[in-house]
Amino acid sequence: MIRHVVFDIGNVLVRWSPQEIIKLTFGANADIPRLSRDIFLGETWRQLNCGEINEAQAALQFQAELGFSAAQTDAVFYYVKHTQCPLYGSVELVKRLKLAGYQVFALTDNLHEIVAFLKQQYDFWPLFEGAVVSAEEGCMKPSEAIFSILLERYDLDPSQSVFLDDVASNVAGAKRVGMQGVVFENAAQAYEALQGLGVKA
Repeated sequence: MIRHVVFDIGNVLVRWSPQEIIKLTFGANADIPRLSRDIFLGETWRQLNCGEINEAQAALQFQAELGFSAAQTDAVFYYVKHTQCPLYGSVELVKRLKLAGYQVFALTDNLHEIVAFLKQQYDFWPLFEGAVVSAEEGCMKPSEAIFSILLERYDLDPSQSVFLDDVASNVAGAKRVGMQGVVFENAAQAYEALQGLGVKA
């Protein structure tokens, strides 16, 4: 029986679109796939997600390693935050589950600065009973370590917990620690999948 529903944030609660960020920063004629890989799949972004460096330090690394100007790195981090709008129906799904008596949590690979922005800009963060953020823990999905932190910190039975994430490998990581998992496509699809697991909300 499911009692706890755990949400990823990017592309589950809010939009996360690296290629849009690149296009807005560098223009439509830029090599968008390459720049997206260089920034968001590189070592500097991993260090940010693991809390090893902050945004200002990352900007300097991008300037030194990728040849960006200060204005370009400022724009990257501006659009990183300001393109993250709530996805249709997702916050409503969180509220619906809470009203039905389920505990809801967040587990996200995320930066300190993005989390601070989301907390300031939107009102969904207080809906969570708890949250685990990679930059605060020094580890990322799909590592079993970050799921274990969630389960131990909030005393959750993995067999009574389900994790929603848009990335299949992250859902697989949750399943390795005994949780149920749903690959998120949209709020309606996720709700149907939760119903299939016996969730009544």
